Amino acid sequence: QVQLMESGGGSVQSGGSLRLTCEVRGWPYGRICLGWFRQAAEKGREGVARIGDDGYVAYADSVKGRFTISQRNTRPAQGPFTTSPENTPNMVSLEMNGLQPEDAGMYYCAADPLHCSVVAAFPSSYEFWGQGTQVSVSP
Repeated sequence: QVQLMESGGGSVQSGGSLRLTCEVRGWPYGRICLGWFRQAAEKGREGVARIGDDGYVAYADSVKGRFTISQRNTRPAQGPFTTSPENTPNMVSLEMNGLQPEDAGMYYCAADPLHCSVVAAFPSSYEFWGQGTQVSVSP
């Protein structure tokens, strides 16, 4: 059973920073695209950033230069076969600097076995989701 668990949300003042982390458990596929989405009150879910196991990275225009997505695999390498699920990243982080009130909302971690260029920033393309972590930014 795939589980995504976010942490690191909180409340900051405008201009502040937060770091979100998501741990992936039970991933059964040899490839993974990890994404961060956010949803403000009464608005749709929007893509913030995504990163592929091959290093592919993409950001929403609104966060470029302020947010940084990164990934890592905390498990021991399982030999040279890159298609092993154990060789996929199981942690994804989002470093958020220069936060503004418009960045506030519920932040979700998402994962899919297709390449990030395929799933892009469309929420409906991602198969697995975390429960979300709240980010609040005061003026």
